[in-house]
Amino acid sequence: MKRVVVGLSGGVDSSVAAYLLKEQGYDVIGLFMKNWHDDSVTISNECPWLEDSNDALLVAEKLGIPFQTVDLSEQYKEKIVDYMFSEYENGRTPNPDVLCNREIKFDVFMKIAVSLGADYVATGHYCRKKTIVVDGKQVHQLLVGKDDNKDQSYFLCQLSQEQLVKALFPIGELTKPEVREIATKMELVTAEKKDSQGLCFIGKVRLPEFLQQKLQPKEGEIIEITASNDIYATAIPNFENTEASLAFYAKNKDYSSANGIVKGKHQGAHYFTNGQRRGLNVGGTKEGLFVIQTDVVNNIIYVGEGANHPGLFKNALFIKANEVHWIRQDLKLNIGETKNVMARIRYRQPLQKAILHQFESGMYVEFEKPQSAITEGQFVAWYMDDELQGSGVIS
Repeated sequence: MKRVVVGLSGGVDSSVAAYLLKEQGYDVIGLFMKNWHDDSVTISNECPWLEDSNDALLVAEKLGIPFQTVDLSEQYKEKIVDYMFSEYENGRTPNPDVLCNREIKFDVFMKIAVSLGADYVATGHYCRKKTIVVDGKQVHQLLVGKDDNKDQSYFLCQLSQEQLVKALFPIGELTKPEVREIATKMELVTAEKKDSQGLCFIGKVRLPEFLQQKLQPKEGEIIEITASNDIYATAIPNFENTEASLAFYAKNKDYSSANGIVKGKHQGAHYFTNGQRRGLNVGGTKEGLFVIQTDVVNNIIYVGEGANHPGLFKNALFIKANEVHWIRQDLKLNIGETKNVMARIRYRQPLQKAILHQFESGMYVEFEKPQSAITEGQFVAWYMDDELQGSGVIS
């Protein structure tokens, strides 16, 4: 009998995942991960992890499976939280959820599961795994979830073959309403529970408050660049090759305070991210102001008016060579090769037509249509049909 450790989060998805595995005849163990207990940065008196671990325990009791809690807050702080602070400090916007899957759930947590004699680790992600044979070797595919509305493959875009071999995604073939229906029928306490919001670890914490714990506020200027600014009318040079042309289109504009209008003050450029419009507290414009670039060195935020401002759009991005990640190692591009794919630069963004260009320095992703708010530190993921094949950190 194969043993599976399920990451029970206290939500409905992982509860139903555990139930389905039990139905399929696996020996199931429920494990709750405690990732955080520094109460100094939670902003409400609610203690979400306590409530969640309680719900996870009730589900395990109902299903008649063994249950325990593991405290991973030490590893979590080191691998996720410290990384987040350093990324924000450097003016990049990290994605803790993608990292949490790569570094915690399918690494630290997976090792604990294996030490408990597990053959597999299962989570309540809406995605699917399929195993095929290529050149006599088993290759694991990461496929999108059946529920278009809930597909979570993007969050797993940094997994490796070694991690996928032991992964199971029991609810990937179901839609969210079907999952809730099963939970209701089984009278699981989590059946009606709302989906969790906020960072994947602290529950009810607002990001700026969280960041202020470590990144001190410092006042700086908000500078508006108008859509008619000369910087957008730069003549396009003659490029000696494709790489030079892509580098030109992927590059950030060189804004300076000299070519804009001061619109107000902010409390720290490192709290803001491209495309953001909330929290600027600047009025008096016809359309909303959007962050088009942050400069953490000089502590300046550049903004533009309206969602169609030219400063928001680029049609190419770059990934450094060591940050290009292929889930499908067998499909890796060689230097000089290109590939047509569908790609997204954030979770829930509809897939966009793009071309991957692999060079020695790294990979360029060139989009058919210009993309709004391409953000350094976030992940771009690329797909062929319903398979997520690889991803990389936007540089």
